[in-house]
Amino acid sequence: MDSVPTLADLGDLPRTGTALAVLGHPIRHSISPAMHNAALAAMARSRPEFASWAYGRFDVPPADLPTALSRLHALGYRGLNLTVPHKVLAFGSMAEIDPAARPIGAVNTLRWTPQGWHGFNTDGYGLATAIGETLGLALQGAHVVLLGAGGAARGAAVECLQRGCASLWIANRTQENLDTLLAVLRPLAGTIPLHGFPPDRLPGGLPAGSLVVNATSAGLKPQDAPPIDLATVPSPAGVYDMIYNPPVTPLLAQAARLGLPHANGLSMLIHQGARALEIWSGASVPVAAMRQAAEQALGRTHP
Repeated sequence: MDSVPTLADLGDLPRTGTALAVLGHPIRHSISPAMHNAALAAMARSRPEFASWAYGRFDVPPADLPTALSRLHALGYRGLNLTVPHKVLAFGSMAEIDPAARPIGAVNTLRWTPQGWHGFNTDGYGLATAIGETLGLALQGAHVVLLGAGGAARGAAVECLQRGCASLWIANRTQENLDTLLAVLRPLAGTIPLHGFPPDRLPGGLPAGSLVVNATSAGLKPQDAPPIDLATVPSPAGVYDMIYNPPVTPLLAQAARLGLPHANGLSMLIHQGARALEIWSGASVPVAAMRQAAEQALGRTHP
């Protein structure tokens, strides 16, 4: 198996061309390099300047993130992607933060500026675009049942509220975490009804035809129980699981048994990545090339 570069390798890496990278810990199984390099190759066919662009990866433990950000900026990396837990950790180190990312408190896309890194969060865009593409549903005007109260859930909740959902119902097992998230969201919600509940006790008044979005890690392992029993949710209009590997989680398996429209998170990964590449390049990005590369990369690691 190929080795993954770390901070110790930075001095040995070539600095020609335009460099991009994703930082994570662990990062070995990330399919982002495959996606972005496929898109750049397609872009270079009509715009030769992109032939010198390359997207790599670095394994960076959380404690080393400030050093990594400083060194990569000094080396002139044009852009970075960050995975959990770096999205939150990097937030306070930005020279500038996109207004849409401020309520989320996390950044996943960094663009080089002379003053420092300019932070963006493309996860919400990726989620909304993916739900429209895979389920034919829009966050605007939707009753959303969001599962989870962590960082991914916060980003999803902010996107739902900013796009004008009809109501937002957040389910989480730990009441303290749920209360914390609700307190953050209330100023953003305005007149949009905002509710919290434990996933094993659905509240009265939960609207029929809601969109169920899983933002928890439940489903990463085959033995995981679904984060909610879909049979208790009144006639969901669709189920979207942010997890993409494995492609069928216990939640999605139940959705299939119940005949509900459903999709995994690969489309979200693709669209948030495409938006990041747009931010760095200022050019139109071939989403189809990214999708094909992502599917091929997943097929190689998990046939």
